[in-house]
Amino acid sequence: MSPADTLRLLLLSSLWGLSFIFMRVASPEFGPVPLVLVRMGVGALLLVPLLLNVRYLRLVRENAGRLFLLGLINHVLPFSLLALATTRLEAGFTSLINATTPIFTALLGALFFATPIQRQQYLGLAMALFGVYVLSADRLDFALGGDGWFILAVLGATFCYGVAGNYSKTYLAHLPVRVLAAGSTAMSALILLVPGLLLWPAEPISGLAWANGLALAVLSTTLAFLLYFGLIASAGATATSTVTFLVPVSALVWGYLLLGERLGLQILAGMAITLAGTAIATRMIRRRRGRVA
Repeated sequence: MSPADTLRLLLLSSLWGLSFIFMRVASPEFGPVPLVLVRMGVGALLLVPLLLNVRYLRLVRENAGRLFLLGLINHVLPFSLLALATTRLEAGFTSLINATTPIFTALLGALFFATPIQRQQYLGLAMALFGVYVLSADRLDFALGGDGWFILAVLGATFCYGVAGNYSKTYLAHLPVRVLAAGSTAMSALILLVPGLLLWPAEPISGLAWANGLALAVLSTTLAFLLYFGLIASAGATATSTVTFLVPVSALVWGYLLLGERLGLQILAGMAITLAGTAIATRMIRRRRGRVA
């Protein structure tokens, strides 16, 4: 990575780490679905102008069905599940479980998309899942008022991301990044329009919640998407994927500074195990092979 790309990566991880803070503050007042409608609606208004070109519009029209499905599984469902989870779970804690996205991507790729998986990666998968257990073992309470269902909601979001990652790689890799970003965001806004308005809260929404909702849309969605796809173009997908390990660290720091969330030994141990397992599973840490004489 060049120094400029490194700075963009750090900014991207900070923006996506902040998204958990914004959701944590705004979700209780908006509700999960209306908040995601604001997120994707504002994002669509800002990104769609990038498609004002005959070639891009033709690509959107030809791939409308696939972009609709990508918007559903990569934005609407996971964003709504994460917004639901943050009504109960701490921002940093939620981001750590969300960091297991590469685990589901690898598993689903091996099961359904003919993506090979190596023996070393199974060790990483097991480590990462154990790390999630360390993080949440004492919180898996599925009784009324417990955290168990909200933790499952985060895992459901990472499952959606895993499906979406394999789907876009298999069926949409030929599209320009602006078509993927703007097209899927616009489709997401259309999907959310009716349910978001039907579930819109009856009580007035405070200025603080609106500020966090708009920041989520402008900073953690529109600007972050542009940074993300720009990094892929300049630094490559492998280097850009390191953001997976920086986002939960960013969310933990922001949660500590802005919301007063605590950083206990259990959180730090679970983070270390989960991120180490994810690094092995994504082959960012590889076993060295001895040379044969």
